[in-house]
Amino acid sequence: MSYPRPWLKNYPPGIPANIDPATYSSLNAFAEANLKKYASKKAFTLMGKSMTYRELDLLANHFAAYLQYRRLKEGDRIALMMPNLLQYPIAILGALRAGLVIVNTNPLYTPRELEFVLTNAGVKAVVIAENFASTLEKVLPKTSVEVIVRTSVGELLGGFKGSLVNFMVRYVKRKVPAYKLPNAVPFKTALAQGAGQSLVPVELSPEQTALLQYTGGTTGVPKAAMLTHGNLLANIEQIKAVICYYLRDGEETTLSPLPMYHIFAFAVNIMAMISIGANTVLVLNPRDIRSVVGTFRSSPISLVTGVNTLYNALLNEPTFHKLQFKMLKVTVAGGMALQSSVAERWKAVTGCYLTEGYGLTEASPVVTLNPIDGHGKVGSIGLPVPSTDVRVVDDSGRVCGPGERGEIQVMGPQVMAGYFNRPDETAKMIVDGWLCTGDIGYMDEDGFFFIVDRKKDMIIVSGFNVFPNEIEEVISRHPKVLEVAVIGLPDERCGEAVKAFVVKRDRSLSEDELRDYCRENLTAYKLPKFYEFRESLPKTNIGKILRRELRG
Repeated sequence: MSYPRPWLKNYPPGIPANIDPATYSSLNAFAEANLKKYASKKAFTLMGKSMTYRELDLLANHFAAYLQYRRLKEGDRIALMMPNLLQYPIAILGALRAGLVIVNTNPLYTPRELEFVLTNAGVKAVVIAENFASTLEKVLPKTSVEVIVRTSVGELLGGFKGSLVNFMVRYVKRKVPAYKLPNAVPFKTALAQGAGQSLVPVELSPEQTALLQYTGGTTGVPKAAMLTHGNLLANIEQIKAVICYYLRDGEETTLSPLPMYHIFAFAVNIMAMISIGANTVLVLNPRDIRSVVGTFRSSPISLVTGVNTLYNALLNEPTFHKLQFKMLKVTVAGGMALQSSVAERWKAVTGCYLTEGYGLTEASPVVTLNPIDGHGKVGSIGLPVPSTDVRVVDDSGRVCGPGERGEIQVMGPQVMAGYFNRPDETAKMIVDGWLCTGDIGYMDEDGFFFIVDRKKDMIIVSGFNVFPNEIEEVISRHPKVLEVAVIGLPDERCGEAVKAFVVKRDRSLSEDELRDYCRENLTAYKLPKFYEFRESLPKTNIGKILRRELRG
């Protein structure tokens, strides 16, 4: 059944209505073609050390051969647990070539969280940065892990630089807690051993799972989205159509502050950038804003991906305003709502539009994107990417008309196969082929979509629906506010009451001043009843504010 796509009339020139999801048979075929096509170009750079596509191709082969040498078989799961290092793309492509399923793992997991993921996915191999090895040591006896490859921040930086970086990390910053993993093999040793082995080619199909990407950990028991080779290949083609159209093959230098274990960075900063032969500059610690600014200063950055909090932090760093941005073509925000005040300031400072996108882990992840050429709508998450149907449905299942609010649902080749070993949750999430996002929003007459809020974050005040994003958007516009997060609290009189957590930009900001400002800009039932000033707000490792922790 075909659905009307009113957004197509607003596609920028050159953007196709559909993509061919069968351009490649697998991610391996995709990587093989592009690594050879751009062999002489720089692929990834960290701390001034670059790796070409030819080198990436060779090292991925060595790593794949090592995994096979260690008797890992097609379909076995391998967890990758490290920050943005040169080792990451090597491990990704090597694992895929060996026919393994990748389990991207947050290196900041607690022992309890790590144990759950390793046992739930049945992980047999782990590649882990030594900074987090003590966590693995605590849970290893309870898992089925047989192969451990450990690495360090400086291991592939080479020579004096690598030794110096490791010395600083281990002994000056003391970022490596003591651990014992006697059977762990250093990453370079694994590569050397793999170089002496023959790689047995693995034939993979689009229907086979490539990633187990865990999601939902902030709201309940994590679930692993099964993202197939076909899902990810489709999303790569969709990203190429709407983003890479504005970039030049083999000539771009892009910045990746988001960690590669996050699905947005995995799809955009690794896979899509490989498809155009870009040099991706990796950011080890995106919270070190001055370091991010330094990367802008030293590299001709043309594309950046990030979250609202990162862009806001850069805009509040005085040295950022002194940079030149003549090479900057594309900046994309995802992962959380982009505040229009941040988007407007970003355009004023850099001259480049900050484009909001929307996606979910379960959709590989990109679903919609505001046009890169600046013809988007402020506050909108944009238009569905090619070959994607999006609709809004009310509680009765009726498809809503323009302007009517309901749950956003998605159908397209990038939608996951389901949750690993959770048919019950899959049945709730995918109904008649539609991915039920849990996000509340609406479509306007031009086919632009707008997110109002998450179902679970909605606050009901005296029977009225209040959406935290709207209140956060208003409060963030106050010139003395740096960051804000809004939650609902139980209230005997109103059912729920609104509470705002605020980080001041200007110390002179008072509660009375903020209350008066909100009264001028919000209707009475949306007004926060409580205000709390904080020095900082709890965030995930990618900078997404954790409302759950604020609720206590």
